[in-house]
Amino acid sequence: MTSAHGTAAISNLNELPRNVQRGNIWRLSIAQALAGANSTVVYATGAIVGDMLAPSPVLATLPISIFVVGMAACILPAGMIARRHGRRTAFLAGTGAGVLTGLLAMLAVVLGSFWLFCLATFFGGGYAAVVLTFRFAAADGVAADRRASALSLVMAGGVLAGVIGPQLVTWTMSLWQPHVFAATFLAQAVVAAISAFILLGVRLPMPTAAEVNGGRPLSMIARQPHFIAAVISGAVSYMLMNFLMTAAPLAMHMCGHSQASANLGLQWHVIAMYGPSFFTGSLIKRFGAGRVAMVGMLLTGLSAAVGLAGIDVAHFWATLILLGIGWNFGFLGASALVLESHRPEEKTRVQSLNDFIVFGLMAIGSFSSGGLLSAYGWDMVLVVSFAPLILAVLALVLALRRKSLA
Repeated sequence: MTSAHGTAAISNLNELPRNVQRGNIWRLSIAQALAGANSTVVYATGAIVGDMLAPSPVLATLPISIFVVGMAACILPAGMIARRHGRRTAFLAGTGAGVLTGLLAMLAVVLGSFWLFCLATFFGGGYAAVVLTFRFAAADGVAADRRASALSLVMAGGVLAGVIGPQLVTWTMSLWQPHVFAATFLAQAVVAAISAFILLGVRLPMPTAAEVNGGRPLSMIARQPHFIAAVISGAVSYMLMNFLMTAAPLAMHMCGHSQASANLGLQWHVIAMYGPSFFTGSLIKRFGAGRVAMVGMLLTGLSAAVGLAGIDVAHFWATLILLGIGWNFGFLGASALVLESHRPEEKTRVQSLNDFIVFGLMAIGSFSSGGLLSAYGWDMVLVVSFAPLILAVLALVLALRRKSLA
C-alpha cells in the first residue's frame, strides 16, 4: 500500500511550475464563467421555450430535466476520455457539445421542434458534465496543500456566470424576429467556442500508464469512509440545492409574490453559491474538508428552517441565500474530500464515479421537486430536505472520527 509520504512524493514529482499552475487556474476560471453562462441560459429559457414548443403544457419543463439527465449520462464518458487522452481533450469535447447545444437549440426554435430542443438540452448537460471536472483539473500538478484553494478559485468563476448568463438572454432574446431566443442560442454557441479557445492554453499532465491501467479496484476505494462521506455530502449538497432552487420561484408565485422578487432571489442565490469560493479553499486548508462540508450541511438545514418560519419575500430570499452558501461549503468540502480519497493514478476514475453518483441523485431531485410542491406545498418540500441532511451529517461524523483515530 502506498504510504501518505509516498503519495506526497508522487505529487511533488508531478507538480507543475507555478506560472503554469496560475495560468491553468485563470483559464479554467474564465472557462467556468463562460460555461456557467451557458447553463444559466438553459435554465432561464428552457421552460419558456419548452412551453412554446411542447405538444402539451405538461412537458414544458422536460427540457430542463433532460439537461440534468445529460449531466449524469455524460460524466463517466467524459472521465474515460480524460483518463485515456488527457483532460484537455475531454474539455474540448465538452465545449464541442456546448457549441452543438446552441446551434441545435437555435434550429429547434426556427423549425418549431420540441424534441430537437430536448436533444439540444441533453448536449447542454453533457457540456455541463465536462465543466464539472474543471474543479478537479485545477488541482492537477498542484502541491497537496494548495489543491483546495485551486479548486475553490476555479469555482469562483461561477460568480460571473450568474451575471453573464441572464444578460446574454436579455440582450439577444428579441434580435431574431419572429423567432424569440433564436439569437440567444446562437450567442450561446459562440460563447462555448470562445471557451474552447481559452481551454486550448491549459497545460496539464498527460495520463500515465499507471493512470490508464493501474490503481485499486473502485469497489475497494468506494468502501473508504472518506469517500462515502464525500459522495453523500456532495450528492446531498447538490440535490437539495437543485431541489429547493427549482421549487422556490414557483412557491413564491403560489404565495402571491411577483416574478421580479423571484428573479432577484435567484440572482442572490447564484452569487451566494459561488461568491464564498474566494475564501472556501483557505477555510478547508485551515479547518479540514470534512468540517467545512459539515458547516455546509448545517447552513442548508438552517435555510430550510428559515423557509418554514414564514412565507414573506424576506423568508424566501434568506432561504435562497443560505442555501447558496450551504451548497458552496458542502460541495467544495465534499470535492476536497474526494481528492483525499484516491492516489494520483486513480484520480479520473474516482472523480468520475463521484460525480456520476452526485448528479444521478441530482436528476432525481430535479424530477421530484415540482411534483412534491404541487401535491403537498412548500412546507413539505422543506421538511423532506432534512432527511438527506441527517444522513450526510452522520457520514461526515463517522469519517471525521475515523480520521481522528487513525
